[in-house]
Amino acid sequence: MKASRIIQRILDAVRESETVCVVGHVRPDGDCIGAQLGLALALKNQGKKVVCWNQDPMPKKLAFLDPDGLLTKPQKGREFDCVFATDCASYERLGTAGECIMKRKLLINIDHHPSNTRYGDVNWVSAREPSTGELIFKLMRGGNWAITPEIADCLFTAISTDTGSFQYPSTRPATYYVAGKLVDRGADLAKICDEVYQSYPLSRVRLLRHMFNHFRLTHNDRIAYFWLRKADYSRTGAGPDDSEGLIDHIRAIEPVVVACVFEEVEPGLTRISLRSKSDRVDVNEIAMKFGGGGHKAAAGARVTGRPMTVQRQVINALKKALNSKH
Repeated sequence: MKASRIIQRILDAVRESETVCVVGHVRPDGDCIGAQLGLALALKNQGKKVVCWNQDPMPKKLAFLDPDGLLTKPQKGREFDCVFATDCASYERLGTAGECIMKRKLLINIDHHPSNTRYGDVNWVSAREPSTGELIFKLMRGGNWAITPEIADCLFTAISTDTGSFQYPSTRPATYYVAGKLVDRGADLAKICDEVYQSYPLSRVRLLRHMFNHFRLTHNDRIAYFWLRKADYSRTGAGPDDSEGLIDHIRAIEPVVVACVFEEVEPGLTRISLRSKSDRVDVNEIAMKFGGGGHKAAAGARVTGRPMTVQRQVINALKKALNSKH
């Protein structure tokens, strides 16, 4: 189905709805939060009764986008005419929010991950777009909805963070066009850059020091990896949102092609994050082998098993991918 027809179908659904819920994936990043809040604010401006839910708390560095505390924890027992899931590749990734949106008439899934499982009643999944924020912008333009400075801040943050500040190969000419339009509508670049990229707590710096002291290189220095254990968070006073983007520091090492972070979630469960800087190594394909997914250059999964067994399996998969592509 053409994007214009899907947009029209979504706009029709919004028109017929009074109560709307906007949910996003667990461990939300800038694209998830920006898309959720931008859409929720736009729906409120359309006169809808809106709640915005996420299982996990707002990352500190993104709190400036939500001065009124619109994003809250999910609550059971609520009923909705329409539910939007933004930037979430599978229903399971909604976490507890998924359990709290069962009483709904319609579920609309808006996402840009190629691994999306099409779990909605309406699915607008466009892997060409480098961020879900760009899709929300297109939806708003399609409905002639006003883009306020607050919404512009949210959507610019979504687009900027998921394109690595417009550095990733997924960035397209249209991305710069949308970003320009958002600046035109009042996106505060100085504030966004300061809050998102230039204002880190000391706890994150301690975590960064831990990473540089403990990361490892293998396979002729083409694979870089490190572990984050619960004890590392305790020792540094950091939280999970402090680890956002750490992987990019080891990915940036000159000979490295693929970077991986192994994070202890609980005994016997490891979260893996993968980043590739070669279009010949698709980490989405690798993540899918472990029950996860994402994009060609950035993907992840949750893997059960003994930590060292998980590490060996993932590193072997990365080596295999590198050997077959180089």
